[in-house]
Amino acid sequence: MVVIRLARGGAKKAPFYTVVVTNKLSPRDGRFIEQVGFYNPSAAGQELKVKLELDRIDYWLSKGAQLSDTAAGIVKKYRKEQAIVTAA
Repeated sequence: MVVIRLARGGAKKAPFYTVVVTNKLSPRDGRFIEQVGFYNPSAAGQELKVKLELDRIDYWLSKGAQLSDTAAGIVKKYRKEQAIVTAA
């Protein structure tokens, strides 16, 4: 099964996550099929906190991929922010 989830990077106590499409059996930080964005929970100032390729995420979801709980929350929040930005 294919899943869209977070892979951890960054330094100790300073996490940085990439949003990846991967096989469910692969390790968290192991092999992945495609990188579709990033999430930086410790972003400050003008730094981007989240950047996602929604068209690629939608493509993988149409092919049967599933979002992890954490990734689903991030994608939902990002979609809401993008709807506000495009409406304004």
